[in-house]
Amino acid sequence: MTDDFGPTAPTPTATTLATADGLSLEAQWAVPAGPRNRVVIAHPHPQYGGNMHSLVVSILFTHLVNSGCAVLRFNFRGVGGSEGEHDFGEGEQLDVRAAVEAVAAVGEEQCPLVLAGWSFGADMALTCDAPELAGWFLVAPPLRVVNADRFRAATDPRPKWLAVPERDQFNPPDEARSTVADWTNAEIHPIGGADHFLVGRTDKLNELIDDYLAEL
Repeated sequence: MTDDFGPTAPTPTATTLATADGLSLEAQWAVPAGPRNRVVIAHPHPQYGGNMHSLVVSILFTHLVNSGCAVLRFNFRGVGGSEGEHDFGEGEQLDVRAAVEAVAAVGEEQCPLVLAGWSFGADMALTCDAPELAGWFLVAPPLRVVNADRFRAATDPRPKWLAVPERDQFNPPDEARSTVADWTNAEIHPIGGADHFLVGRTDKLNELIDDYLAEL
């Protein structure tokens, strides 16, 4: 599992996000000089221990910052130092939007802004179709946290890559393909040998997000 423990990213800066319904969310932000991309990462399910320091979020955060991207990760409402309570995928949509707006205000417009998420965070990312976004990178999305009509990204023409573990316990590649068959500009990218938690396979995930950003 050594591929889960790569270089250490520059020390992130603590910050807060303000949601449309008046909550303050805990976040961390790292901005290298002259970033090539901007990325927001949303974490897995709060009721199952998910937070902005969860494995896949931390791996992506470190890799992207070391690759020259400006990256923001945050805790959903009710997690860590974030105000409020878990809202079963409703208020969390405002949390994602607050994160996107904060990152959109930093950097140049020609620096693409990507919304990424793992598991619960991936489903929450799909609810956001903010105009500032260049696209979505979704890791092991269950595609069931909220009703399908909340996935605003589904009909959006901007590119969506779904990194789906080959042995995902909740939504394996064949099921994911069926769900997104009528989506616009969505691609399924299986992660061989991985389950939902991607332990020991995060190197493959890093390679895939690099490919996605290169296509932007």
